[in-house]
Amino acid sequence: MTIDDACVAGDGDWGREPDPSDSLRTFGAVVQALREHAGLSRAEFGELVRFSKHTVESVELGRRMPEEAFVERAEEVFGNTGALRRSARFLSRGEPGFAAWFRRWAWLERKAVSLCTYECRLVPGLLQPEGYMRAVFDNSIPLLTDEQLEAQLIARLGRQTMLHERSNVPFSFIVEESVFRKTLGGPEVTRSLYDYVLEHSAPRNVSLQIMPLGAESHACLDGPVQLLETPEGRRFAYSEGQQNGRLIADRKEVSLLQQRYDTLRSQALNPKESRGLLERMRGEL
Repeated sequence: MTIDDACVAGDGDWGREPDPSDSLRTFGAVVQALREHAGLSRAEFGELVRFSKHTVESVELGRRMPEEAFVERAEEVFGNTGALRRSARFLSRGEPGFAAWFRRWAWLERKAVSLCTYECRLVPGLLQPEGYMRAVFDNSIPLLTDEQLEAQLIARLGRQTMLHERSNVPFSFIVEESVFRKTLGGPEVTRSLYDYVLEHSAPRNVSLQIMPLGAESHACLDGPVQLLETPEGRRFAYSEGQQNGRLIADRKEVSLLQQRYDTLRSQALNPKESRGLLERMRGEL
C-alpha cells in the first residue's frame, strides 16, 4: 500500500494506525471472534454498531483505535458482558514517545521526499540537541515521569536520524529569531543549541532561514506549519497547537499553506545571513 492509499483510500484507512500495537491487535481479534460467533458478517455488524464495514475491518485487524461509541455499541450487540468495555481501557497506540495526534505525521515524514518546517515556538525537533530536548520536556505540564521523559527523548532522537540517513532529501527550516533568543535550559544549553544547529544545518540538503525580529512582512502569522511531499507526488501539511495536531490532506488548503511558506522564504534571511546571525548570537552569550 502506498502512502496515498493509506491516507486517503477511504473511511477505514483514514483512521488507520501507522504502527499498530499488540493491544490493538488483540482487541481486534476478540471483536472478530465475537462477531463470527454471533454469525454476523462485517457489513451486518457494521449496521448494528453504525460504523462502516471498512471501519469494522480496520478495528478487527488492529489498524484502528476504536472509538468509544464503537465499543459501547459492540457491547450491546454482544450482550453487555463488559469484556470489550474493560479491555478497551488498556488499549494503547504504537510508537511510544510521540503524541497521539503526531504519530501519523511522523510516519509520513519518514517516507517524504521533501520536508518544510516553520516554527515560532521552539527550535524544530529535528534540530534539537539532547540538552535542549530535556529542557523542553522538563517544562511539560503536568510533569512527565522519568519513564515518560526518556520515552519522548528516545523517540525524538530516533526521528532525528532522518537528517543523517536521508542526505538526498531536502529539509527546509524557517525559525523565528525570538526562538533562538530564548535561553531555555540556561546559557550552557543555549550555547550547545547554537553549536548543534550550526552543525546540522550545514549539509547541502538542509536549509535554515531565520525570520528576523525586525521583519516588516510575515506570511505565516497564523502559526507553525509543516509541509511534505510523498514519493507519489502528493502533498500534506501538519499544524499543531495546545494539546492537538491536525494532518491536512485537502489539496486546496495544502496549496495555500505552501504558498504562505514559499512567501515566507523570500521574507526571511537567506541561509548564509541566518548562519551569520546565529554565530553572532552565540558570541553574545
